[in-house]
Amino acid sequence: MSTHLRLGAHGEDLAARHLERTGHVILARNWRCELGELDIVCARDGHLVVCEVKTRSSTDRGTPAEAVTPAKAQRIHLLTDRWRRDNGVGPRPTRFDIVAVLVPGTGAAEIRHLRGVF
Repeated sequence: MSTHLRLGAHGEDLAARHLERTGHVILARNWRCELGELDIVCARDGHLVVCEVKTRSSTDRGTPAEAVTPAKAQRIHLLTDRWRRDNGVGPRPTRFDIVAVLVPGTGAAEIRHLRGVF
C-alpha cells in the first residue's frame, strides 16, 4: 500500500474513533458503488450523518477541509441517496460533515469535525 493510501486509511480510523467517542453510531465505512464512495455513514440523535474524511500530513497545499470541493459535495449527496435506497433507509434528517485530520510528521494528530458544512 502506498504512503498516500496508508495516510488516508489512518485518518479514517482516527475519524471513526472520534465519531464513536462523540456519540455517533457507525453504520458504514468506505461504502462503494459505481458512482463513488462514502467514507463514513453514521447516526446520531435521529439524524443520518454522512462524513467525508480528508487527511493531510501538512497544510502546504491547504487544509484538509479545503479539499472538499462543491463538485465533491454534490457527488456525496447523490451517493447518500443511493446508499439510502440500497440499505432501505427512508427519508430522515441528514447532516453532511467533514472530518479533517492533520497528521504531522511528529506529535499528535489534529482532528477537526466540521458539522453541517454542505
